[in-house]
Amino acid sequence: MSLIHGWLPVTVQVITAVVLVVAIGWRSRRWRMISVPVGLFVGVALTGAVSWFIADQGLADHQSPLGLWVWITLTGLAAVVVVLGWRDVHWWRRGVSVLAVPLCVLCTALTVNMWVGYFPTVGSAWDGMTGAPLPGQTDRATVAALQQQHRAPDWKTIVSVRIPDHASGFKHRDELVLLPPAWYASSPPPPLPVVMMIGGEFGNPAAWLYAGDAQSTIVDFASAHGGNAPVLVFPDSSGTFSNDTECVNGVRGNAADHLTKDVVPYIISNFGVSRDPANWGIVGWSAGGTCAVTLSVMHPELFRAFVDIDGQLGPTAGTKQQTIARLFGGDADAWAAFDPRTVIAKHGAYSGMSGWFAVSVDTPTVYRAPTDAGPLPADDTDPKPEDHAAIANSLCQSASSHGIECAVVSNPGKHDFPAAASAFAAALPWLAGKLGTPGVPPIAMPGAPRPR
Repeated sequence: MSLIHGWLPVTVQVITAVVLVVAIGWRSRRWRMISVPVGLFVGVALTGAVSWFIADQGLADHQSPLGLWVWITLTGLAAVVVVLGWRDVHWWRRGVSVLAVPLCVLCTALTVNMWVGYFPTVGSAWDGMTGAPLPGQTDRATVAALQQQHRAPDWKTIVSVRIPDHASGFKHRDELVLLPPAWYASSPPPPLPVVMMIGGEFGNPAAWLYAGDAQSTIVDFASAHGGNAPVLVFPDSSGTFSNDTECVNGVRGNAADHLTKDVVPYIISNFGVSRDPANWGIVGWSAGGTCAVTLSVMHPELFRAFVDIDGQLGPTAGTKQQTIARLFGGDADAWAAFDPRTVIAKHGAYSGMSGWFAVSVDTPTVYRAPTDAGPLPADDTDPKPEDHAAIANSLCQSASSHGIECAVVSNPGKHDFPAAASAFAAALPWLAGKLGTPGVPPIAMPGAPRPR
C-alpha cells in the first residue's frame, strides 16, 4: 500500500479531520469564542516555531508543502482541545480528543513522507522503523560460499557488512553491498567497478534500496548486459538517523574519513573489486549529492566519476557561518577544506574526472568539456539553496575550468527519492561505461558534441 499517493494517505487524513471535528464539538459559547481560538493560536505558534527551526538548521532546500503547516497547526489545536476541554464532557469525547492528537501527528508524518518519499509503502515504513532486514538480506559467509560455487544468488540478496572504523573512529550502523551476477563468475571474483551510493540528510544505508529503487535499477541494467554491472555499496554517512554530517570531518564525526579510509579499503580487500580509481564513482541525492561532489574533487586518487542529484554548493547546515559553527566548530579553514569550489581551485587541473549534475527542474541540458582555464571571475552572489539548476551550473562551470568534464541534466520532478531514483536510472548507462564495467560500452555525456 502506497504511502506517497493513492487512497491510503487521503483516507487517513479524512478520518483524522472527522475525529478532530468531533473532538472539538459545538459545546458552549465560551468554548467556541475562547478555547478554540486559543487552540488555533497555539497551533499557529507551533507551526511558526517548526518553520523557524527548519530554516535555521538548513533542513530543507525546497519550499515545504502547505499540507505540512496545516497538519502541524491542527496538531497544536488538538493538544489544546485535550487540555482545555477535558472537564465537563462525556468519557467518549475525552477519548476522541485524545485520539485526535496522535492522528494529527500521523498526518504530519505522512505529509513529510509524501514530500521527500523516504518510505514508499507501508511495508518499507514498518521495516525502516523496526530495523527489519531487507528482503533477502544475508551475510558475507553465505555470499562467499555461493561465490566459491560460481552460483549467483537471487537478486534479492543484499550483503550486510560491519566495516571497522579503525581509521576514522566514526561510529556507524551496518552497511550494505549489492553484488552483480558477474561477481560470482570466477574465483577470485573479477575486479569490477564500484559505485558508492549516498542518501539524503535523514535516513540509513538502506534508503537507496527501499526508497530509491536502486536494486531494481541495477537488476534491469545487469540483465541487459549479461550480468555485468558495478558493485553498489551503501555506506553510512551519518551514523544515526538525524546526525547530518554532510560527509565531512567535524564535530559530528569523521564521516569523510570513514567513507574514504574505512569503506574503500574494506570493499577492495573483502570483495576483490578494482583498486583503480578510474573504476570508482559516487552517486548521491540531496545532501548525498553534495557528498558525491565534495569527496570526488577532494580525492581524485580514489574516485573518477560522480552523479550529484539535487546537491548544494557545498556542505550545508544553515547559512555559511552556521555551517562553519555547526559542522566545523567555528574553524573556517576546516570549512574551506571541504568546500568543493575552494578545493577545485586549490587542486588545479584534474585528469580523467567526470561529473553528472542531475536537477529536478526543467532546465536546458548544459555540457562542458574539460579545460584548464584557471580561476573564474569572482562572483559574490551564490544561488539560493532551492535553485538546483543554478547550483549545478555554478559547480559545473568551476569543475570544467579545472579539467573536469561535466553536464547539467534535467530530470523534472520533485525533490524526493522517487525523482532521485529516476535520475540514477538515467545516469547509470553513462556511469557504468565511464567506470569501465565489462560489457558496457562508454557513451557520451548528455549534450556532448558528436565525434566527427
